[in-house]
Amino acid sequence: MGIRLALGAERGDILLLIVRQGMALTIVGIAIGLAAAFMLTGLMANLLYKVGARDAKTFVVAPVVFLCVAMLACYLPARRAMKVDPAHALRES
Repeated sequence: MGIRLALGAERGDILLLIVRQGMALTIVGIAIGLAAAFMLTGLMANLLYKVGARDAKTFVVAPVVFLCVAMLACYLPARRAMKVDPAHALRES
């Protein structure tokens, strides 16, 4: 990231790059997980207690929580990467 900064990338570009890549993977994972969960709920319907097999709240709240956690997990390292000194990164590589 320091090399990108040394070559002229803006700090906001670095933040956007890291967060965009992380969130793209997160969205793909959530989509696969929702599809698998939706297909497998029929097998687990008799194991659930006081919850429907296809409870709408569960299928909405869980992905939103995962998105929030993933956003935080992407943002914190991205913020740290924005603070890299380009001169130091070039000397180290």
